[in-house]
Amino acid sequence: MPDTDTRSVIELADRLFNAIENSDIATVEKLFSPDVAVWKSGDERPSDRDRSVRIISWFVNATVDRHYEILDRQPFEGGFVQQHVLHANGRSGASIAMRVCIVIKLGTDGLISHIDEYLDPAEISPLLAERPS
Repeated sequence: MPDTDTRSVIELADRLFNAIENSDIATVEKLFSPDVAVWKSGDERPSDRDRSVRIISWFVNATVDRHYEILDRQPFEGGFVQQHVLHANGRSGASIAMRVCIVIKLGTDGLISHIDEYLDPAEISPLLAERPS
């Protein structure tokens, strides 16, 4: 993979995770292809762009801060795989440290076209318990 491609992939990865850390949903939306498909553990089928952005918005709004502890990131032609621990503190004081493996593929337009996210859904339950009834 040429250095410029690797550099572009790493820059996109940094922009995505920095945007989520900084509550910047508009940037997340700009990085998603209009026809992005996002699958995560426990899903029967991938989510489309609108649903995926709503899920990220919910997460950002349910937390007061969030941080990605990147354990490993490996670019490949057309994307990257990353292992990280997502640390977040909820509005009511609950906190999570969720280990995740994510595979992100880019389309020919350089935008995120596909995400496969592997995690234990039970690890986010402290934040789900904070939802108003």
